[in-house]
This record gives sequence, C-alpha cells and structure tokens, in this order.
Amino acid sequence: MIVIVIASLPSLLEALAFPAFVWLYIWRWQEASPKTWLIFPVWLLLSFALRRDTPKTIGWRADNLPQATRRAAPVFLLLFLILGLTGIALGALHRTPIHFIAPKRFVGYFAFCLLQQIALQSLTMNRLLASVRSAEIASFAGGLLFAALHWPNPVLVPLTFVGGTIMCWLFAHDRNILPLVLGQAILGGLVWWAFPLAWHHSMRVGPGYYTYIPK
Repeated sequence: MIVIVIASLPSLLEALAFPAFVWLYIWRWQEASPKTWLIFPVWLLLSFALRRDTPKTIGWRADNLPQATRRAAPVFLLLFLILGLTGIALGALHRTPIHFIAPKRFVGYFAFCLLQQIALQSLTMNRLLASVRSAEIASFAGGLLFAALHWPNPVLVPLTFVGGTIMCWLFAHDRNILPLVLGQAILGGLVWWAFPLAWHHSMRVGPGYYTYIPK
C-alpha cells in the first residue's frame, strides 16, 4: 500500500490548477477568448517571484549541464531509436522529415518545447516535488498531467505520458530543463515523421484534432 503524504497543499493545488487552466484554454478559450493566453506568462512570473524561485530552481542553469546531459543522453537516444524503428515499420521512409530539413520549423518547434518545459518542469513539477517530496510519484503525476493536455490525440496521449514521466524524472534528479528541451524537440519531430498524419492529425490536440483537414 502506497501512502502519499502531502507536504504542501498550496503547492499541490497550484500544480493541478495550472494544467487545468491550460486545458480550459485549449478546449474553451482558445477560440472564444484567444487573448487569455496572456495569463500564462503572468502566472509563471508571479509564481516564480512569490515563491522566490531562482534560475537554478526552475532549471535554467549551466553549472550541472554536463551531468544532466550525461544522464539524459542515453535515455533520449533509446527513445530516438525506438521512434526511428517504429517509423520504418510504419512506412515512414517515404515521408519527408519536415522538422529536420526546415530550420525555421525546427526553431519554432524548439521554442514551443521550451515553453512546454517551463510550464511542465519549472512550475508544475517543482510544485509537485514540493508537495509530495517523492521523485517517482511527482514524475508519474507530471506525466499524467502532460498526457491529459494532449487529449484526444491517440498518438500523443500515450507517448506524452511515457515521455513526460521520463522527462519529469530527469528534471527531479538534475533540475535542468536545457537537455530536456532539445530532447523533446527531436522527439516531437520524430513522432510527426514516424506516424501517419491520418493518425496524429499533424500533432493537433483538443478541438483542433477533430477539425484537422489534411493538405
């Protein structure tokens, strides 16, 4: 029997509230009130300031970058290999890996992954770790929340649960988001290439998954 001790209820509530707000934006406000996205940066900055976070605590650090990279590299290489083999098995060799041959597209996606890691690790995972004090439980919860935000995409939901849990675990041990951003950007490009567009609808989530029209 696993007993979860909550060390900080406010931290747990914020860890759940921020993804809930993102979910509401994806499903309700993205079209009806698009400017509500401005709440995201305000929330992040206020939270970091009120809790006296530092670049080190939110994972913006270079002092342990070699250590964090050494821990993350073999994990990501294994995931790259699995996705590569999956793509070959699904006939992806005839598809153009757009994310890797179009620099602007990769840079744009890299920036998007940076924002995701700030939200997932710098805020959500930090608050989960402060509330449950267990890297394993916090990582599992972080993976679940990350996957929920990719509903109803049948490709991304399971992959983001696995990948999100792994990245949260890596963050819990090194508190560095820099290797995670690059790793996620490459993983995302491989997922787009490996699986048919008919399955992942160009990586769309929320209502956009249903309204996707192949070009």
